Amino acid sequence: RSKERGGRWERRTFKIVLSYSGTAFAGWQKQPGFLTVQSVLEKQLGRFVDGKRASNLEKQGKIKEALVSVAGRTDKGVHACGQVCSFYTWMRECKEEDVKSAVNSAMPTILRAVSASEVNRDFHPIFSAKWRRYIYIFPLRSRDEIDVSKVATLLRALEGHSLSYAIFARDTKIARSSGPATVCTLYHARAALAKLPFPNEENVMVVELVADRFLRKMVRVLVSTAIKEAFAGANDDALVALMEETDRRASAPPAPAHGLCLAEVGYGNSQARDCLLRHCQHIVKNTKV
Repeated sequence: RSKERGGRWERRTFKIVLSYSGTAFAGWQKQPGFLTVQSVLEKQLGRFVDGKRASNLEKQGKIKEALVSVAGRTDKGVHACGQVCSFYTWMRECKEEDVKSAVNSAMPTILRAVSASEVNRDFHPIFSAKWRRYIYIFPLRSRDEIDVSKVATLLRALEGHSLSYAIFARDTKIARSSGPATVCTLYHARAALAKLPFPNEENVMVVELVADRFLRKMVRVLVSTAIKEAFAGANDDALVALMEETDRRASAPPAPAHGLCLAEVGYGNSQARDCLLRHCQHIVKNTKV
């Protein structure tokens, strides 16, 4: 490519890995009158807006805000320790550490840029991603409150299959012939009993799901439905069998949002050795975001 090329060829794209406490935000997506992750980021990164966009915003009397794309829009209350977003700028003097500092100066104890790096201008958080990893932590009053091994068996039956998860989604069309595609491939689906290393050593069930994509509220509904089916003593393939249902009342209501964390977004092949839960049934991990 010629060095004389300008315009879009000089555009610089930055990838940001984020960690945030979901309880502080009304979700990811910008909403008038609400504090969201997107609204905070776009305002903080507005200092890097220049060129034609900056001129247009100034003419309209609007605040300079960046355009941020994200790998997955988290709902209200959902946490993240590996969310990925990106934005672009034409500023030649913009450095990776400047981007990271801009994010970290907004809400230091709630929203953090784990890393910021300049990437190829063709990078897109959604379309370049190969997989997403979610962790759900479900508190237990006692170690035997839920048959965790049964939940693990139910979830593991989903591994390696490309299936329509419409029955486990919310706010999407149930019909398989219309609306957004509902087929997802789960590469990894496990559950294990754990103790949080806090003073009271709270018992929890940890669920880990890795898939090429997830539907709206799919993880939370899968978790709650797996618990429901475990209590009912269902067959090991009960979750797979539910895929044929057309009434979403066959699945359970979503588990609480505050137990869910978007742990990682992957841009290469997913490896089982990288998963938190592999063959173990009992683990001890610090799960702070």
